[in-house]
Amino acid sequence: MDLPARLGKYQLQEFLGGGMAHVYRAEDTVLHRTVAVKILTEEGCNDKETKDRFLQEARLAGGLAHDNIIRVFDFGEDTGGRPFMIMEFLKGETLREAIKAGHTGDLKKRLRIALQVVQAIEHIHSLKIVHRDIKPDNVHIDLSGRVRLMDFGIAKSQNVKLTKAGFTLGTPYYMAPEQVMAQNVTHLVDIYAFGILLYELLTGQKPVSGDSIDKVFRKILSEPLPMEPLRQSGAPPSVRDMVMKCTEKAPESRYGSFEQIRLELERILKGMPSAGADASGAMAAHQATGSSRTSGSFTSPSVATAGGAGSGRIVTPGPLQAAQAEGVPTILRKLPAQFHTQEWFIAIVALGVLLGLAVMVLIISAIVRLFS
Repeated sequence: MDLPARLGKYQLQEFLGGGMAHVYRAEDTVLHRTVAVKILTEEGCNDKETKDRFLQEARLAGGLAHDNIIRVFDFGEDTGGRPFMIMEFLKGETLREAIKAGHTGDLKKRLRIALQVVQAIEHIHSLKIVHRDIKPDNVHIDLSGRVRLMDFGIAKSQNVKLTKAGFTLGTPYYMAPEQVMAQNVTHLVDIYAFGILLYELLTGQKPVSGDSIDKVFRKILSEPLPMEPLRQSGAPPSVRDMVMKCTEKAPESRYGSFEQIRLELERILKGMPSAGADASGAMAAHQATGSSRTSGSFTSPSVATAGGAGSGRIVTPGPLQAAQAEGVPTILRKLPAQFHTQEWFIAIVALGVLLGLAVMVLIISAIVRLFS
């Protein structure tokens, strides 16, 4: 398709990529907003099942409203009969790209990413929808850190059946054993796939690998996940246990719902120290070693050792010595102790400068009026 091109009220401006469906950045010329337009190719249109899945994705995603799920604004067919859908345009990167580039942050940030993924899947499960293709490629992180679950192309609704008998869908590395065996697929396959995603998010590597699909499937069916990379990543036992429980071979041994996973993740995150608590602990340790200054404050030890090291004689300085030892500027000594900080000193100096400028302006104005 030659760009720019028109699709109804949408001006297609840039090709973003795609396979059986092409995705474009476009402008809604009525609402004046940037959107993403996904159009099924002619090859896709010629395959009935592919076309049915595309329309199912549009209907399923179009009926979802959640902060962590990509929004679909509209869908329809162009003049040539090719179905399309209009989605929100996302800036940022996929979770796959973020993991590869090392943009996922520390353990706490990674668990917060995982929590948003859990919230999205919990929502679609409440609507009796099984995604069936949970993987880092289908998770988007925008510039603010907000996560969106994407791509419902092979999602399964309770009332829709598109999979042929004996045929299974999904991405091999994230498929649950029952998917590999083409057995009955339930919401528990999403829990397994989330466990694999969480492993990869924490370690930066897939837990299952192989140079052929057969080898990958054999490992999924018979080999436990290697736990050493998780331990090396710094994941605490509670998080490692979560990964193991999500990826149990037997579906009935996994968590029963994403609500259970969400509550457990929230409990783990709540028990982790905050950045402020870490900073307070570091400052306390710094003070305990006898540091003579703390950031942003004119302070020093209130006692000094006389007679050199090891004399054991403690001398308390007098008022003048104390003031000099503390390094408190004279302008602050007459104020209460809570004002003996660098911040207050800077504020008072700045105020003095402003007052001086104001006085100069008044004097100049008076002189001008006197001689005018």
